[in-house]
Amino acid sequence: MLGDVLRSRRLHILLAIAGCYIAWQVWLTIAAPHKIAGLAGESEKVNILVTLPFPPERFHVQRFQTYGRVSGTQENAVEVRGVKRTDLTTVARPYWVRRVEPLQPGG
Repeated sequence: MLGDVLRSRRLHILLAIAGCYIAWQVWLTIAAPHKIAGLAGESEKVNILVTLPFPPERFHVQRFQTYGRVSGTQENAVEVRGVKRTDLTTVARPYWVRRVEPLQPGG
């Protein structure tokens, strides 16, 4: 019976799906630090501009509010203030985040 389960097409499909999902999560984790640019300094919290490939919608604003105070949006970006440095890779992790950079003063 175990042999039948191991040879079943359903098990192979489930394993392939699980493998693809794990590979996707690993890729997101590896890519996140490369999206963060120019955030030198030693302060615990930073003000950032999160660039997306499209105009941000309510979902994106609410998602970033969990990491800091959203102070506005620009064309394809969200301004987030008071983000902990330890949360930067988590902010950059979603596939729809293109870049995380410092928010310019007055911006």
